[in-house]
Amino acid sequence: MTRGLELLIAQTILQGFDAQYGRFLEVTSGAQQRFEQADWHAVQQAMKQRIHLYDHHVGLVVEQLRCITEGKSTDVDFLLRVKQQYTQLLPDYPRFEIAESFFNSVYCRLFDHRSLTPERLFIFSSQPERPFRTLPRPLAKDFFPERGWSHLLGKVLSDLPLRLPWQNKARDIGYIIASLQEALGEELLATCHLQVANELFYRNKAAWLVGKLVMPMATLPFLLPIHRSEEGELFVDTCLTTHAEASIVFGFARSYFMVYAPLPGALVEWLREILPGKTTAELYMAIGCQKHAKTESYREYLHYITRCDEQFIEAPGIRGMVMLVFTLPGFDRVFKVIKDRFAPQKEMTAAHVRACYQLVKEHDRVGRMADTQEFENFVLDKRQIAPALLALLQAEAGNKLTDLGDRIVISHLYIERRMVPLNLWLEQVNGQALRDAVEEYGNAIRQLAAANIFPGDMLFKNFGRHPPWPGGVLRL
Repeated sequence: MTRGLELLIAQTILQGFDAQYGRFLEVTSGAQQRFEQADWHAVQQAMKQRIHLYDHHVGLVVEQLRCITEGKSTDVDFLLRVKQQYTQLLPDYPRFEIAESFFNSVYCRLFDHRSLTPERLFIFSSQPERPFRTLPRPLAKDFFPERGWSHLLGKVLSDLPLRLPWQNKARDIGYIIASLQEALGEELLATCHLQVANELFYRNKAAWLVGKLVMPMATLPFLLPIHRSEEGELFVDTCLTTHAEASIVFGFARSYFMVYAPLPGALVEWLREILPGKTTAELYMAIGCQKHAKTESYREYLHYITRCDEQFIEAPGIRGMVMLVFTLPGFDRVFKVIKDRFAPQKEMTAAHVRACYQLVKEHDRVGRMADTQEFENFVLDKRQIAPALLALLQAEAGNKLTDLGDRIVISHLYIERRMVPLNLWLEQVNGQALRDAVEEYGNAIRQLAAANIFPGDMLFKNFGRHPPWPGGVLRL
């Protein structure tokens, strides 16, 4: 193969990513119209469409590359040169970080998720971190209370792009000011100003105004969920100003936001100040860049596993009938493998289980189901697997294991946020905490059913709590 072919392949992959992200932005840009028209069915369809766009465009690029190479096999040196050419296209590319993830996806599709090494893939980014200081268009606008907070908030709400009338703007402004005064006090509030994102964050039936409450010594979130009444009028539902509240709104159990972000890295950097507890992976996930979030999540895992001396163990709790779950004691994720054989009372197949996981990703999770990341050919160092877990994996999921001597390869698994199984949590609490947990368990079942996600087995062991999340019970 000629040397010029490497550049052609690199350019084809990057052009494919441009096409994918262009369609991603196109679908996202329709969120305002869907909200204004109360077309909630279209909201759900757009969410599914946007998720499927990525894999669709990866497939298109793979077919192009097979035509370009005429199906000829490629040696290692050729693949390394392709990656080198691709890397050279990225220094001035505005979405370089997601473009690297797209390259990884194309490679994995071409080579069936095999030979996944740092030399061939962007396991780590090839580019230095870039602070986004100079942008073609500012991400946010500052508002100062020179004429009082009532005037400031009136200007903020009037500047919104929404084309519907307000139900009672003066009433909502009064509620917001009262909420701010209660949270900060009038004296401190007088020293603050607002910085408001230029784009609204759409999710389900709400348009979220996302901003920062800038104080002399700190910055707090400023979040307003804006709803549309049945009469087609706008109203503000509440005003959220704590990091804990913002963390839940941008949480791993929520659907992805539809927010127009031509420069997603810049938006992630801007959000980080009001979401200090969120990882880079979680922030990309929240704005809908779930495939790059998977890359960042894997990097977080590698950062942890290379610096710890822990061994993988079976996760605490009652062993499941369908999934084998393991974890690292100090890591906040769990690894889930579909068993080779299910308990007799479970009349389903592995394909059905995978379809259920995909359904959850595409559905409104109403804050009650965690998002997952799906991996193929996941490599583990045998020395880091506790003997009891290794024996369990071999017995329960042996068909998914390949033994490479010092390593094992798991052909398919899911990674998701670790939670305390509700049955274990209920053993640890009493009094009001116990009553709150049981009430939240009931709320979770009701909300999942209302969102048309049947909660399945409603045993305590199938639900869990994430300790940093106050009060919440989620379906495992």
